[in-house]
Amino acid sequence: MSRQDELASFLAASGYGDRDVTLLAGDASNRQYFRLSGQPPLVVMDAPPEKGEDVRPFVQMTDYLRGLGYSAPAIPAQDEKRGFLVLEDLGDDLYARVVEQIGEQALYCAAVDLLVDLHQRTSAPDLAPYDWTVYARELRLLTEWYLPAAGAPVSDAAERAFLELFEDLCAPLATEVTVLRDYHAENLLWLGERPGLGAVGLLDYQDALIGHRAYDLVSLLEDARRDVSEPVQKAMLDRYIMATGVEADAFRREYAILGAQRNIKILGIFARLCRRDGKPGYVDLMPRVWAHLQRDLAHPALAPLRTWVAANVPAPTAEVRGQMVARS
Repeated sequence: MSRQDELASFLAASGYGDRDVTLLAGDASNRQYFRLSGQPPLVVMDAPPEKGEDVRPFVQMTDYLRGLGYSAPAIPAQDEKRGFLVLEDLGDDLYARVVEQIGEQALYCAAVDLLVDLHQRTSAPDLAPYDWTVYARELRLLTEWYLPAAGAPVSDAAERAFLELFEDLCAPLATEVTVLRDYHAENLLWLGERPGLGAVGLLDYQDALIGHRAYDLVSLLEDARRDVSEPVQKAMLDRYIMATGVEADAFRREYAILGAQRNIKILGIFARLCRRDGKPGYVDLMPRVWAHLQRDLAHPALAPLRTWVAANVPAPTAEVRGQMVARS
């Protein structure tokens, strides 16, 4: 049976077989999303298990987030074995689309306030820790994908030095709160008709872990897909620090460390998407990610890492990006 036939079978069994199905979006994974005609508005997630997808973490996190009163989508029908979910359709008002209309300050204040609230709650059950093992695996995306794609592979010794620098920085970081991991303007929806924190619609949180409280703030403010203005970045960092009472200097240092780790990971992911998965469009986002990385590396605590990056990592110039695409 084709995947299309499996989807039709699932919808018929769930009572939605009479609805028209329109492709809504795909993403960097193997998931696809379809919008169903009719009322109430619904979306279908197609996450094929044979391509490594698993809807169970999404379902578990949805139950957790909705239990806290947040606007994660309801799931009126599911087939975990075949990888299909029918979801409440939260609309099209992604932060990235409505920021000019609603205002950056208002949107980002709401998103930060949700993180403040989330970090005061009991963490989601049964999540793995975002610890050094995970950090190291993600950091190797730089040496395994970005550097070869940029024509600058490094020796095993240089890679070990790179990981040792990061281990000194990352290993001591606390793993204490639920980290959604992809908390940014393409995964947040503005639901202005809903009161309080319900105004922030949540998507794409199936990779959640228990990690450091700065991580999702970095995801939000050092966005790979859109520029968050410098005044708003500063104001939101201050807002979080004041609302939580964390020690400011230590938190800013940890924010810079996690920013560097995340942005290095993203450079590797985008190179892999280009070379392995035939998705060259992601290389156009690399200059923004590189700029975020340079700002993070400017923190004094990251000086040795800054030296290593300067010596070993080419900037994603137009020439370097062109070479990546040509090699894919």
